[in-house]
Amino acid sequence: MVQHVEARGGKVVTGAAVKQICLAEDGSVAKLEMADGTEVVADYYVSAVPCDVFQRLLPTQWRELPFFAATRALRGIPVINLQLWFDRKMASSIDGLAFSRSPLLSVYADMSRSVREYADDDRSMIALVFAPCTPEAGADRNWLMQTDEDIIDATLEELGRLFPAEVAPDARTAPPQPASSRLASLRKFSVVRVPRSVYAAVPGAGKFRPSQETPIDNFVLAGDWSTQKFLGSMEGAVLAGKLASEVVACKAAGVPTPNGGARVATDEPVPADAPEVPSAPGFVGNSPVAFGGGQTGGLVHP
Repeated sequence: MVQHVEARGGKVVTGAAVKQICLAEDGSVAKLEMADGTEVVADYYVSAVPCDVFQRLLPTQWRELPFFAATRALRGIPVINLQLWFDRKMASSIDGLAFSRSPLLSVYADMSRSVREYADDDRSMIALVFAPCTPEAGADRNWLMQTDEDIIDATLEELGRLFPAEVAPDARTAPPQPASSRLASLRKFSVVRVPRSVYAAVPGAGKFRPSQETPIDNFVLAGDWSTQKFLGSMEGAVLAGKLASEVVACKAAGVPTPNGGARVATDEPVPADAPEVPSAPGFVGNSPVAFGGGQTGGLVHP
C-alpha cells in the first residue's frame, strides 16, 4: 500500500500524532496541527480514528451539530489481542479466521497457515481476540488488570477445552511433550491490551453511526464505526475507507456524492449513559492507549 501511494506522489507518515483540527472562519478544516508543532494543509481531510478518539479530536464548534452530536452515543469496547507460539503444528487449524464457541475467546486464526510472514510447516502461531474482557462487556472480571500469565493461562485452559487432543491446559508451564505426542507446548506469547477497540454493537447503537460524508465540506469520515454493512471489524474498516474515498473523489470531480449527503439514521437524543464529552479537544498523555491503540506489559496511562 505504501509503495502504491508513493508511486503516485503521495507520502505516508507514521508516528505523527494530531494535536488538533484547526478550523477556518466558515467552520471548515483549515489545517491539522501536529503534536510536534508542524502543520498539514490539504484539500480534503479523512478521519479513520476510533470513535472514542474522535470525540477528543472533535472541534468545539462542531460538537453541537446534530450530525456530530449523535456520534457521542458510540463507544469502543475493550479487547485483548494475544499471540501464542507453539512448538508443533495444530492439525485441526484452518487457513482463515475462525469464530470460537468459548465465552472468553472471540475469534482466532493460525497465522502459520493464513499469513505468509508467519508461514511455518512445523509449528503454529495462533492469534486470538480475548473478549469480552471487562464486566462492562460481559466478563466476570476486569481481565485488563490481570497479569499476562493469568490471561495466557485462562486462554490455554479454553484452548484445552476446544482442542483437547492438541493443546494441554498447562501448556505454558508443563515441560515440552515428547515428539510422539500431539499436545503442543507454548514457546512464547504476547499480550496486547486495547482498552477501547471497535465500537460496542449494542442494541440501538447502529442508528447513531454517521455517514462518511459530513456537514463539513472538506472533512470525511472513515473507520469501521461509520455507516457500512459490517460491524466493527477489519472488513468494516476497509469498506468504510472505500466509501470515504468515493466521497472525496466525487467532491474533487464536482459531481454529486453517493447516498445523498451527510446523514445519521436517527434524530433521537443521545442516550443518557453515553460517554461524557471531553471538556476540551485534546489528548491526555502520549501513550498508544491515548490514541486508541494497545500496549504490552500492562496498562500505563494517566
